[in-house]
Amino acid sequence: MDNRPGKKKHCYFCVNGIDDIDYKDVTILRKFVNFHLKILPGKRTGVCSWHQRKLSQAIKRSRIMALIPFTRR
Repeated sequence: MDNRPGKKKHCYFCVNGIDDIDYKDVTILRKFVNFHLKILPGKRTGVCSWHQRKLSQAIKRSRIMALIPFTRR
């Protein structure tokens, strides 16, 4: 039995048919980090576990390539 209010979130990448998450696409990656640039959990964003692993790897790669900063000053 589900006692949580509201509706179930669906995976953004499954709905839009995105298989490979590109680390250079900063606009999509910014949706999945909070104000302090921490990676948001899949429960909060509604991303499935397979895409969550791909997403976290893409965010980490874009941080190393200096497309997304590691922290906010």
